[in-house]
Amino acid sequence: RAVTEKYMGPLVKTVMTRCIHCTRCIRFAEEIAGVEEIGATGRGESMQITSYLEHAITSEVSGNIIDLCPVGALTSKPYAFQARPWELKKTDGIDVMDAVGSNIVIGSRGPAVLRITPRINDDVNEEWISDKTRFAHDGLSERRLDTPYVRRDGRLAPATWAEAFARIAREIRNAGPNELEMAVAAITGDLCAVEDMVALKDLLATLGSARIEGRQDGAALNAGNRGGYLFNSTLAGIETADVVLLVGTNPRIEAPLVNTRLRKRAARGTSQVFVVGPQLDLTYPATWLGDDAALLGALPQAAVDALAKAERPAIVIGMGALTGDGGAGVLAAALALATTHKVVRDGWNGWNVLHTAAARVGALDLGLATDGGVAGIMADAAKLKAVFLLGVDEIDTSPLAGTFTVYIGTHGDRGVAHADVILPAAAYTEKAGTWVNLEGRVQRSLRATFPPGEAREDWTIFRALSAVLGTPLAYDDLPALRRRIAAEWPHLGREGLEPAAWSPDFAAAAPLRSGGFGLPVTNFYLTNPIARASDTMAECVDQILGAPPMLEAAE
Repeated sequence: RAVTEKYMGPLVKTVMTRCIHCTRCIRFAEEIAGVEEIGATGRGESMQITSYLEHAITSEVSGNIIDLCPVGALTSKPYAFQARPWELKKTDGIDVMDAVGSNIVIGSRGPAVLRITPRINDDVNEEWISDKTRFAHDGLSERRLDTPYVRRDGRLAPATWAEAFARIAREIRNAGPNELEMAVAAITGDLCAVEDMVALKDLLATLGSARIEGRQDGAALNAGNRGGYLFNSTLAGIETADVVLLVGTNPRIEAPLVNTRLRKRAARGTSQVFVVGPQLDLTYPATWLGDDAALLGALPQAAVDALAKAERPAIVIGMGALTGDGGAGVLAAALALATTHKVVRDGWNGWNVLHTAAARVGALDLGLATDGGVAGIMADAAKLKAVFLLGVDEIDTSPLAGTFTVYIGTHGDRGVAHADVILPAAAYTEKAGTWVNLEGRVQRSLRATFPPGEAREDWTIFRALSAVLGTPLAYDDLPALRRRIAAEWPHLGREGLEPAAWSPDFAAAAPLRSGGFGLPVTNFYLTNPIARASDTMAECVDQILGAPPMLEAAE
């Protein structure tokens, strides 16, 4: 028989004549994703699988039905007719679209990444990945920085590496050795590998500065206590929590694979979820307590009773609660709740911080946290001689307009607006690197393709620049750099998860503000420069969210 094709959105292509009515896609949508938008119509030979009213599927993990389909009735729309599977080189990698650290397989042909699929790891992502992980890779080839730029007479112009390094050296040397101390600062972004951040930290050390900040979002987290900023229950362990309190977070779009784990028990009614923050559709039953930070000082009785009776209670606090002027007070109040209800007890640690950036835990492990944070660097911009921005694209850099600024990154995104020198770097698929996920698991990714044009791996840029500045760094290859990292941070030299010792002294006393939380992620599909450069993600915004597409600069 012949069956007409069905529209399921910009990500899933249908060839429904192949469908054998196994209902795997229906069961995934209902049981795992929690979005009941796929079903069957008709009976017998007239039965057909379709989305609800043939609308786009709105789940953030909808692409997994492509892997589930046993007959190819559901396939990848962006990848259709792009390559044969045996033409692709398959490379093991780590995803950087969120802080989960999903294990992936990068399928590339020549210089292009054509497909990303999940790699099974039951402790991290199981066999799933989010739609952004799977489909945003086309942004790797769009709007890329592939040659250095130097600002001349107010305009950025292409330059050679030697010219770019010479400009940086001239600006730094003009500062003078006495003025230079602590007058050079750096900020690291959301997608950076550990090796890149260490090389930048070492470069600043040769210039007499230790002012390097890794909390681009300004979260009130103390880098000195590892247990205070990790997802301590672990990704697999959060499934065993019987009461969960979500504070200032929407895990459905901040970390979809954390949300699928929370859903496993909540949907069956074997766990309770309470929410302090904006009212959300989490895809499972949850009790909304209100959108007011002051509730942490006096929770409603229902939540208090549930936490008191729980055997494995958990608090999940997000970046929406920890950023802004009241972040320190919220952190202190949440820690007080954790202490009162014994969230940390023998054999169980229910204190969990839900990060949104792949590089954040690695940066905190390296101690990239300065007094005043990013706001302090911006406030001192007029006094600074130079500022290095390593993949910083999520903050307003206008305070640096009068400061000599060097941007190192992959895309011509927000971070280059006020840069005086731009150095093109490698994306996550174009370098071997180490990333630390939100639970503190150290994972390594391999290089699938080479950076485009004149772009280079980030740490090699800092090594070459240090030689021009007259103080070369003490490593010339990746193994030597990793030995240097392991010597100072032994846990970063080993792959795997090492639980952090618990010490509840990471939150200083601070007043608890009142008022609602602003969530850090409002558009799931456009959270970083790679995703914002992706045509596929733009189509998702248009067809799934119904928002107008983001215009290019010329438009």
